[in-house]
Amino acid sequence: MSDAPLLIALDLDGTVLLEDETLSSGVFDAVAEARQAGHEVMVATGRSWEGTVDVLALLQIAPEFVVCSNGAVVLKRVTSEPLEYERFKVETFDATDVLQLLRAQLPDAHYLVELADGARRYTDFLPDWKLERTEKVVFEQLATDHVCRVVVVAPDQHEKDFSAIVESIGLHHVSYAVGFTAWLDIAPKDIDKGTGLELVRTELGIAPDHVMVIGDGRNDLGMFRWALENGGRAVAMEQAPQEVLDAAGETTLSVEEGGVAAILRTL
Repeated sequence: MSDAPLLIALDLDGTVLLEDETLSSGVFDAVAEARQAGHEVMVATGRSWEGTVDVLALLQIAPEFVVCSNGAVVLKRVTSEPLEYERFKVETFDATDVLQLLRAQLPDAHYLVELADGARRYTDFLPDWKLERTEKVVFEQLATDHVCRVVVVAPDQHEKDFSAIVESIGLHHVSYAVGFTAWLDIAPKDIDKGTGLELVRTELGIAPDHVMVIGDGRNDLGMFRWALENGGRAVAMEQAPQEVLDAAGETTLSVEEGGVAAILRTL
């Protein structure tokens, strides 16, 4: 890469944030230094906007774009003070069939959907869900409208068993990622963090090889592939699953050890 500014996209959970949702060591200062050097530092997360905005405040950044909901929602900044964004691009799909297939295999799971306007519907409460702009509904009401994201959490399932169930269902018409626990995120077909970031890169006029993405989960595989195919950098956190480490071009320290700060300070 030349000395031209980079588009730097950061995953949140397990990358920028520790389990208690505090910032990884050194990340605040390292992000500030990267921005002062002229780089565009932004967020690409599986979280909805409501779960993302507080982290922007923690980092004290207001990037021009934010990628949420695993790429299905791209937001554009309207104002920095107060911090206000609009939904710039939203991808949706009909989740009726997917939900029915999943429920047949996972009848006791917790289900949540995100609608095009950001409102969410859920069947059962989970303590770590941020439930602003939400409505509790019966299962049959989840997908009466097209959705941009489906979340399925099965607390009693082990990750390996959960992955096997998902594979047996054959989710061929959607994009999906299984989390570290029995957590499944489903996005519209061919949509992931990489597709959202490509839109951002194009809008900002940044060269394809001047991108760096950092993440730790299976939902980061799309943006890793996008970055590497275009000559950019894809960095995995040390604690990531092996398939995520294998997909990355390089590895940094774990989130507990301040991996994001370590890699940003090499720029």
